Amino acid sequence: MLVRRNLSALAVSASLLLGKRSSPSFNQTLLSFPQISRVYLVSHSIKTGSPRSLVGSLRFDHTMAAQSSKGSVHDFTVKDAKGNDVDLSIYKGKVLLIVNVASQCGLTNSNYTELSKLYEKYKDQGFEILAFPCNQFGGQEPGNNEEILEFACTRFKAEYPIFDKVDVNGENAAPIYKFLKASKGGALGGLLGDDIKWNFAKFLVDKEGHVVDRYAPTTSPISIEKDIKKLLG
Repeated sequence: MLVRRNLSALAVSASLLLGKRSSPSFNQTLLSFPQISRVYLVSHSIKTGSPRSLVGSLRFDHTMAAQSSKGSVHDFTVKDAKGNDVDLSIYKGKVLLIVNVASQCGLTNSNYTELSKLYEKYKDQGFEILAFPCNQFGGQEPGNNEEILEFACTRFKAEYPIFDKVDVNGENAAPIYKFLKASKGGALGGLLGDDIKWNFAKFLVDKEGHVVDRYAPTTSPISIEKDIKKLLG
């Protein structure tokens, strides 16, 4: 009964407040967000005391809802090293290993070498590696895209796609990485945080675009081979 009375009181307050602020443009905004109730909008505006912050939160909630609606890696579009859009749906039916790479890391030599070996062995069986350069860890990927490609392809004979340099953590993290981290948290089920810890963190993705496993930067690519073979079938 107490909860019902509180809701009724809030509904009355909502009607009064919205009556004062109602306008065609405001109502149109509400219609654009059917999943958000007027009661929620009023309760939020009471806390903030600002119609502007109210609309701002609407946009934010809508953005978050849009991101959460993406169900697989195949729903994303990324930039290649030349700035062209790449729809990741082209990888439907393939097993993917997604890696944030760097050229000047202590893990660079071993990881690039083993990644090339894995790719050479399984590329004709439906396996693909997607490499995303990142300079967030010790500034160990300072070069531009052209320099990164030359380094990987010349020194390590990398034949798999290397994409545009991205952030993997923070507010400016690439959407694909926000999705990967949300799909598979960090160590101890995410208790230590979901952020990427260093260069060469790895995500294994099945043929349907679902993230099935996450590996620490220190996990060697070769040690993942058995998991790759299992997904290839």
